[in-house]
Amino acid sequence: MTETQPLTFDAVTRIAATDPAVAGLFLIGSHAMEGLTTEHSDHDLFVVTAEGAPTGLDRYRRQRTATLDLNLVSLNELRGDALPEFMRYALARSRVVLDRTDGELTALLEAKRRLEPQEAADRAAEVLDAYANSLYRSVKNHRDGHLLASRLDAADSVGYLLDLLFAMDRRPRPYNKCLEWELERHPLPGWDTAALFDAIGRILATGETALQRRLFAEVEPKARKAGHGSTLDAWGADLDLMRPA
Repeated sequence: MTETQPLTFDAVTRIAATDPAVAGLFLIGSHAMEGLTTEHSDHDLFVVTAEGAPTGLDRYRRQRTATLDLNLVSLNELRGDALPEFMRYALARSRVVLDRTDGELTALLEAKRRLEPQEAADRAAEVLDAYANSLYRSVKNHRDGHLLASRLDAADSVGYLLDLLFAMDRRPRPYNKCLEWELERHPLPGWDTAALFDAIGRILATGETALQRRLFAEVEPKARKAGHGSTLDAWGADLDLMRPA
């Protein structure tokens, strides 16, 4: 096999099986999540290398083809959270193809599914404030006749709301493509998935402020129970505009 000839997924797995420098393989993306693949799905494959061990796969680390995106990462980099935060959900729902680390690789990836308690609390407080801000602006802009601005703020609020709900459950927020997949298999505690999807879809489609306020009425007690009352109370009397009339 020449350096210029792209590798396939099967070829990488065959090479890895006989390469002692390879500590493991794992997939992210559609091929890691049953039911999400389409005819256009490629394999997003990570080769995990032992520290300091040379591998012939290194020259393919930037390969991007229609069927295979190949990435190389060392086991130490995975231990040290060297990969960017935007990959957190992909790592959380990854699928291990090969693990030569006595289970350490599998455990490292499974740990990505849960945020640390303080990390989750800090994240939830931050996005709760952002959610309240977008909701407040949406309702206020609608009241003042700025309908486009209201719709845009409503759309922003939905993103922050999803960040909040997953942070309060100590989970990374799924990519939009994976949201339905995630909640159908792992519902958010205290939420009816179908009703939540319906509310979010209607808000995105219409920006309906009465619905936004009713949804906030469900969010507020859950956020307070989770310890975020001070973030909400900082809004003072402006909370009245967010609550149902």
